[in-house]
Amino acid sequence: MMQKAKSRPTTAEQSGDGMAISRRQFLNLLLGGGILGWLGSVIYPVFSYLRPPKTPEANVQSVKAGLASEFPVNSAQIVKFGRRPVILIRTDTGDFRAFSATCTHLECIVQYRTDLKQIWCACHNGLYDLKGRNLSGPPPRPLEEYAVKVVGDEINVARSAGVGS
Repeated sequence: MMQKAKSRPTTAEQSGDGMAISRRQFLNLLLGGGILGWLGSVIYPVFSYLRPPKTPEANVQSVKAGLASEFPVNSAQIVKFGRRPVILIRTDTGDFRAFSATCTHLECIVQYRTDLKQIWCACHNGLYDLKGRNLSGPPPRPLEEYAVKVVGDEINVARSAGVGS
């Protein structure tokens, strides 16, 4: 009769608990974990670079916009108000008006049209009157108005009462 050749016991048979893994499974697990770790170390900095940092906005309540004597009648100027642009307009009568210079449609920067005496958004031909109300085009709501005070010859632009953010 022929005798069966004795085979070497496997790792699982040696330990007796049935939870042991083979060398091949261990190496696959080790290599897979290393590759995942490497991918994470490459991808995380890329996403961190692409996501802009959160910077708190300065809580600006008023800005000095220049001298009234240097501001011609029927003209406008964009003034930085914190991180937001504001359009300062001097009307034909010499009054000053200030509005958010960001269109309420797609946040394009608006400009003053001296020929129409209106505020115009060049992106989609939106028009606003000199009270900030939308007249035509796609803008869904009026421009945010700012208070303008002339003290001596200095023009000060401030948030209107009851205006948030």
